[in-house]
Amino acid sequence: MSQADLKGKWALILGASSGFGAATAMELARNGVNIIGFHLDRGAALEGVRQLVAELESHGVQAHFTNMNIANAEKRTEAIARIKEKLQATPDGAQTLHVMMHSVAFGSLLPFVAGDANTSLSQAQMEMTLDVMANSMVYWAQDLYRNGLLGAGSRIFSMTSAGSINAFETYGAVSAAKAALESHTRQLALELGKHGVMVNAIMAGVTDTPALRKIPGNDKLIESAARRNPMGRLTLTTDVAKTIRALSDPELVWINGAIIVVDGGELISGV
Repeated sequence: MSQADLKGKWALILGASSGFGAATAMELARNGVNIIGFHLDRGAALEGVRQLVAELESHGVQAHFTNMNIANAEKRTEAIARIKEKLQATPDGAQTLHVMMHSVAFGSLLPFVAGDANTSLSQAQMEMTLDVMANSMVYWAQDLYRNGLLGAGSRIFSMTSAGSINAFETYGAVSAAKAALESHTRQLALELGKHGVMVNAIMAGVTDTPALRKIPGNDKLIESAARRNPMGRLTLTTDVAKTIRALSDPELVWINGAIIVVDGGELISGV
């Protein structure tokens, strides 16, 4: 695939300011893809976002980032209207998004059962985690399709992990969200496939990201993954970004509804 194959196309990344989202934005920008990013950051983190946007633009692409809660329905409606207006204003007009990436890591990391209610996962926390990390992808896909922003050749990538099938202390709500996200991925692939839209999940190996660092006991996860991985190291955000860039090749049109493991063999390596 040459850079020209992707040049001038557009990607929407939910969770674009760090981790897998930022790495994918950078990889796509290097290949001429314009980036629309949504993120939720405060304080000092916003300077990092400004630096990221500047670096993306240094590759000669447009980069439009918005700081907002992607799970807010009203904000989503406003954002999609702006995206539609922006794409209709391009020279070829009314083009669709080539890539939508759902890379949202915002959920509760409390055990289901603890000494008291204050240290156990609540109903509100469970519902928030599933809504933000899983259900929101469906709502964005619905609204993007209804607004003509997804069409033949578009592709959606969700970000899952082995936590969808493995249990880890305090990861229960996120694990449930990842399992739901994989189910949503399959259902969207089934329903959007007839329109030429491909929907796949990327199952990344353990990766040292800001989201991982928020998980209690993350040092154990990192040590175990590095020890077990046949390749002798952790997964990098760039491993995932390069995979998504490769899967964004317009000539690839027959991968749909899959869970694509990007982990160097971590999942098969046992305990």
